[in-house]
Parts: sequence; C-alpha cells; structure tokens
Amino acid sequence: MKYEYEVDKDFSSKLRINVDITVAMRCQFVGADVLDLAETMVASDGLKYEPVNFELSPQQRLWHMTLLHIQERLREEQSLQNVLFKTAMKGAPAALPPREDSPTQSPESCRIHGHLYVNKVAGNFHITVGKAIPHPRGHAHLAALVSHDTYNFSHRIDHLSFGEEIPGIINPLDGTEKVSADNNHMFQYFITIVPTKLNTYQISADTHQYSVTERERVINHAAGSHGVSGIFMKYDISSLMVTVTEQHMPFWQFLVRLCGIIGGIFSTTGMLHGIVGFLTDVVCCHFQMGVYRHREERLLNEQADNESPVPTENHSQ
Repeated sequence: MKYEYEVDKDFSSKLRINVDITVAMRCQFVGADVLDLAETMVASDGLKYEPVNFELSPQQRLWHMTLLHIQERLREEQSLQNVLFKTAMKGAPAALPPREDSPTQSPESCRIHGHLYVNKVAGNFHITVGKAIPHPRGHAHLAALVSHDTYNFSHRIDHLSFGEEIPGIINPLDGTEKVSADNNHMFQYFITIVPTKLNTYQISADTHQYSVTERERVINHAAGSHGVSGIFMKYDISSLMVTVTEQHMPFWQFLVRLCGIIGGIFSTTGMLHGIVGFLTDVVCCHFQMGVYRHREERLLNEQADNESPVPTENHSQ
C-alpha cells in the first residue's frame, strides 16, 4: 500500500456522519443533533429512533466480542489496516446482526441510527436529555420535563464513521461499550478526522479515517464538577488528505527478483556442497592416515622382530 499526503482543498462539500448508537434510555427522553463551530444547528432528519433492549442476544454478543478482539489486534498490529483496505468489500458487514430471539420485557433503551450531512468544519455531535429545539443563540434541549432518576447514559457504539460508508472497514469506536453506575454522567469523545481517498483493486472511494481520545466524568455540581449529562462527540477535520493506493509488483520486477532468488539458491547450494565436500575429505583423509599409521607401525614392529639376533649358548668343553 502506498500512502500520499496533500492539502485538502475541498471545503464546500458536506461531510457525512454515519451513526449507530444504543443508549440505555427510552427514546422519548433523549435527543441527538449536531452543532458546528459556526453555531449552526444541523437537522437530524436522517436519524431514526428505535426502541430496543440494551442487553444483546447470544448471537449479537458473539458478534460484539469478535469486533472487540479485532479492535485489540488493530491497536497492536498497525499493518493489519492494510489488509482491511485491500479486502474492504469482502469483509464482514459492519452492522449489528438482527436479534434472533424475542425479549420478554418491553424495550427500555433507544437505538439511534442513520446519517447526517454537516459542514466541513469542527462540530459537536451529542446525545443528551430531551429533544432539541431551535434557539436564537444556538439550540436547546427540553430536559426540564425529564426526571433525573431516568438518566442513564450507558451506551454502546456499534458503528461510527465519517464519509462514504465502506463495508468491512473497522473504525476506532466500533464496538465501544460504556456502562455508567451514576445517573449524571458525561462521556466525551474528541475526534480528529482525516480525509482519505481509497484506491484499491476492489474499491475506489472517498472516505475518512479518524483518531479518538476518550474522557468521562460524573456530574456533581456540589463537588465542582459542572457540565451536562450526555454523550458528546467533538470532532475536528484535518487539513491534510491521505491517498491510499494499492500497488502490485510489475511483471519484469517479479522476473528479476525470481532470477535473483534462483541464482542465490544455486550459489548457496554450491557453497554448501563445497563445505560438505571439504569436511568429508578432511575426515576421510584423517581416518585413512590413521589406518596407514597403524599398518606402518605393525610392519615396522614385525620387521624389527625378524631382524633381531637370536641369542646363542656357548658350551665349555
């Protein structure tokens, strides 16, 4: 994979945000919208609110655990991202599989899914208490009508991406699950978006990668921890654009490397053959010299025995 960097000169187009988040509150108590840096409230008509159960079925939990395992491997092995780019359209679907069983209790959570089109400027996508209403100085949420006892911003992010949605691509926040034991809890995600052009033999698309930093805290005004309970995703768009291109080795270069490998094999084989032959000659010659030495010593001993004089006895008369 080849990576090229250039300045992103496209500021007039819209940025698509793909969302699939489940919040442990009823749909009538929560609202989601986007407020950009220019204090412009973006319409959330593309989002759907679906009552669901927060607990996953066994099949869905298996899918979720598999996704978490892939995320862990991606953090440790960055080169696996190249594999995902090359096999984008062949990957498993990024959506949560449908529930295969029928829950006995009524849905107490809300699944917010769909997409939004926003300006290519920094903004804040948030889910908080109450539905959003327009306001001269921005916007507001009707939170006064919701009891604090119903606050529960435990959530699961099944999918969050920017730009064109590509099946098989795993995003950093996919599979994130946060469970809060306190009613007043603020979850913050600081996201840096990088425009990305993907050109492989399987797909050609304009999408976006992103990195994220997480922060969470309990809202306690008495202790000096101020804020608004909810889920806040503050994003900023990088001015650099990354072009990812898949490149294959030219045929002539393949032949050159193949010839080099074959030549190296023959050279190594010849060298090993020479070393083995030399060691064999040394061992065999040493063995033969030992045999000749023992045979020569035996012949010398026999010759010495044959040449030694036989003692004679002198008889006195």
